Order: sequence, then structure tokens, then C-alpha cells
Amino acid sequence: MEAESFRHSPSGHTVQTPAGFSAFVPNPLPPDVPWTTRLVTALSDGDRALGELAGFGCTLPNPHLLIRPFVRREAVLSSRIEGTRASLGDLYAFEAQQPALFEPAGDVREVHNYVRALEYGLERLKNLPMSLRLIRELHAILMEGVRGQGQTPGEFRRSQNWIGPPGSTAQDATYVPPPVAEMNQALGSLEAFLHERHDLPALVRLGLIHYQFEAIHPFLGGNGRVGRLLLALLLCAWELLPQPLLYLSAYFEQRRNTYYELLLKVSQHGAWEEWLVYFLQGVSFQARDAMVRVGRLQRLQEEYRGLLTGPRVPARLLEAVDLLFAQPVLTTRQAEAALGVNFATAQRYIDQLLRLGLIREVTGQARNRVYRAEGVLQAIEGSLSTGA
Repeated sequence: MEAESFRHSPSGHTVQTPAGFSAFVPNPLPPDVPWTTRLVTALSDGDRALGELAGFGCTLPNPHLLIRPFVRREAVLSSRIEGTRASLGDLYAFEAQQPALFEPAGDVREVHNYVRALEYGLERLKNLPMSLRLIRELHAILMEGVRGQGQTPGEFRRSQNWIGPPGSTAQDATYVPPPVAEMNQALGSLEAFLHERHDLPALVRLGLIHYQFEAIHPFLGGNGRVGRLLLALLLCAWELLPQPLLYLSAYFEQRRNTYYELLLKVSQHGAWEEWLVYFLQGVSFQARDAMVRVGRLQRLQEEYRGLLTGPRVPARLLEAVDLLFAQPVLTTRQAEAALGVNFATAQRYIDQLLRLGLIREVTGQARNRVYRAEGVLQAIEGSLSTGA
């Protein structure tokens, strides 16, 4: 790491390690936030967009049906920043298969672990505040059975790591986070900041926390994904949203170079205004994106249900339509379990959805068939210029 680039940073200081290379130690939060007109405007817009999304979330009649796809889209996009190639369809296909019959690619398992960690965190927050303990638990789930599983899942690192191009060393890395002793001190300060009462606006605190976690880089692998998990979880823990609807990974993934550059500029030059404006603009963008996507899913759900109107339509068949929005790739066995009917009835409902063109069979097999609701997947994944 080029120590001179960090030497005069107001965000922290460099230390010389026994191995002879420099590392950066971020100062405890909060920094002296520069309340410029640009930052205040970005905060106002972010607060307004988030408030609109929160109000929208309170009106959802069946939030569990529409939240599930958002959790999975976030898992795909957050993992994609780290180099995975699995799509949302791949993830749903993996979840639709029986584990004994399907050996997932590593990329899909990584994304699936992200879903598990996020859902676990949301449930755990009901009884445990956000803490270093919970962060370790999330990391253990995230890294289970995937690349990096040998890098002490669920444990903060006991050795030095660094960030840089493939093949780089700590000497020529782009960034070297604090050594282990300094890392533990920084983590203690971060946990204290999480629990203290502050006059700082909640969204600004989120932006500060995300930077600080990435600067500390406390795990040997998976730091980026854990840092993005924290954002989604804190939005719910702080009751800024009634449902986990806002995720920033799509924004970060689309502007990946800027994301990394601004994090580095905070460490090197104390560029808090630039980072926070970028972060808050992401909140605004993704809040509005979420409202459009949820609205699109609701309209599609009404359209599908409208195809089955009539006095003799079984209630369970309408539930089968709704199920497509929670599980747009599914098997008859999954429909049987979700709807509480026998296999023959579940298959009859599947056949009716096939005839209506709401799903298609994608395996070509006589048994263990898998069905895919392309319209639902497009509504979740498609660009906002199509059907928005």
C-alpha cells in the first residue's frame, strides 16, 4: 500500500506493521460531517424517498409474497459485485430442486447463502440487537460450504488481509486494512457507535457505518457482502422500513468503480461529502426503484388473478397464482406443500396455470419437472423502462 496516499488523511492514520508494510486504521465514528448544501439536499431527497417507500410498504396486502423476490434479487446482485454469475432464475431453480438430486454450482450456493443470512438476520434482530456477535453469525452462514469456507467463517480474522488486483501483496496492494490488534479496537468502537444515541440522521449514520465496516475489513473473505447485509438489516432494526424492501447492491453494482473509488477517497482524503452524497442518492434511487417494481408485481398479480374470476374458481387455485410471486420457479411438490393439498390436486393446479400460459415447464422431463413463471421473473428483474 502506498502509505503516502493516506498519510495526511483526516479519516484515520497509517501504521507500520512488523512485516514492514503500511496499513490504514480508520478513526472512530462519527467524523466531522461537512454539511454542504449538496449533502443536505441529497439527505432530504433520500429521507423523502425512504418515507414514501415505508408508507407504500405498510399498504401491501400480502407483503410476504412480494418481499421474498426482493430478498433474492438483492442476494444475486450483492454476490455479483464479488464476481458470481448466478442469475435470479438460477437461484430459484436451485431452491426448486431436491438437494439429493441437484448439485449446485458454487456461485448459486453463494447466492443462496446470502438469502439464508439475510433471512436469519431479520429473524435474529427480533431478539438480539445488531452487534459484533450477530455480524459473526451472519458471516458463518454466508461462507458455509462455498469458496472461502476455509477462511474461518464466523470469526474475525487473526491475520492480515489486503485489497488489490489479483496477485498483489500487502506491499503493493491498493488498500491494507488495520492489523489485528487495531482491527479489534476499531470493531469495538464501531459496535459502540451502533448502540449509542446520536443526533446524526439515520441515513447518514448508515453511510458512515458501511464505510467503517469496509475500511476495517474484519474477515478474510465476504466483507463486501456482510457490509451490504448490514444496510438492509439496520433499515429494519431502526424501523425506517416496515418490510425489507430497500437494497443498495443494485445501485453499487451498476456504479461499481465509483463505489470503490469513493470508499478509498474517504480513507485517503476524508472525502465524506462525496461518499455520503453518492450513498444517499443510492437510497433515493433504490427506494423509487422498489416502489416501481412492487407496483409492477401487484399489477401482474391482479392480471393473473383476473384470468381466474368466477364463482367456481377454487380458493387454492388463486393461492397457486399468488405462489408464483413468492416462488416463480417451482415444482409440484413445492406447490403441494405450500398450498396444503395433495399431489394430484397440486398437479391439476399446475396444469391449469400451464394452459393459461402463466408458467412453462423447463426440464423436459417426465418426472421431477420444474416450472418457471417468466412474467414474474421479468417483473422482478427487468429494467424500469419495460413495464414500469
